[in-house]
Amino acid sequence: MSVQMTIRVDEDLAAFIDQAVTAGEGSRADVINRAIRREIRRRGAERDAQIYARSTDPDLESDAYAAWAAGNAVRLASELD
Repeated sequence: MSVQMTIRVDEDLAAFIDQAVTAGEGSRADVINRAIRREIRRRGAERDAQIYARSTDPDLESDAYAAWAAGNAVRLASELD
């Protein structure tokens, strides 16, 4: 089920959306829905990185990744915005 919404976006965002539509990436709604879903996944990944960072186990090889993720989660998240 979908819900109709009226939103305002900055001109540069509208231009990006319209460019994607012109390139055949679907309707404006399709482009916006994909962007929101991508943001949901990004936030989930950031949340997971924070969880891994809090629960390190010295016996696991994944701890090196957890340490890296903890140190880089904020920087990586800002690069995605």
